[in-house]
Amino acid sequence: MKKIPLEILGLSSSQSQSGSFALILGEKHGNRRLPIIIGMFEAQSIAIQIEKISPNRPLTHDLFKAFAEHVHVVIIEVVISDLKEGVFYSRIVCSDGATTFEIDARPSDAIAIGLRFGVPIFTVESVLSEAGIILSDLDEAGEEDEDDQDRDDEDDEDDSPAPTPRPTEPKEPSGQVPVEELSKMLSQALEKEDYEKAAKIRDELNKRNG
Repeated sequence: MKKIPLEILGLSSSQSQSGSFALILGEKHGNRRLPIIIGMFEAQSIAIQIEKISPNRPLTHDLFKAFAEHVHVVIIEVVISDLKEGVFYSRIVCSDGATTFEIDARPSDAIAIGLRFGVPIFTVESVLSEAGIILSDLDEAGEEDEDDQDRDDEDDEDDSPAPTPRPTEPKEPSGQVPVEELSKMLSQALEKEDYEKAAKIRDELNKRNG
């Protein structure tokens, strides 16, 4: 079965499903998009990995990576393999050096783990044909409206803090705050596990140092 490589194009709040987020995957060598609705916890986990933020305590997907490395198992790839009744299914392809095996997972978990191992994300033609959308330039702005037709799973982490997965240009702290103070604020935000604020501060520091 031919595998189609995907890349993460965006992560944003779902407009029609409160507390959920839309993860947009794009066909690397084509113009189709694969939107998947995921929960808050998974969105936060994906976001902090994309933004290269290191939490003080390991999240569940960090724990999985640490455990896998301890028992000498590596992740080879993530495959979004099927779509049944509006629910996506995926596989995490693993190897212990001697054998290759697959683990069934929700796409949100599989992608969060795959990002931590730096492995490619794939899907198959049947999934893209059924759930993929083709965007023209005029459609790009309304992308999120079409995303909400597909869900990952029903088990969202409702008690997890809602992140802003892809922070915009920081509105605060302002440019008047000294770099030393920004560094202290970043450390404090990480200690409090306020990853949204940490991402904004980190972006501001990158701008100053850039």
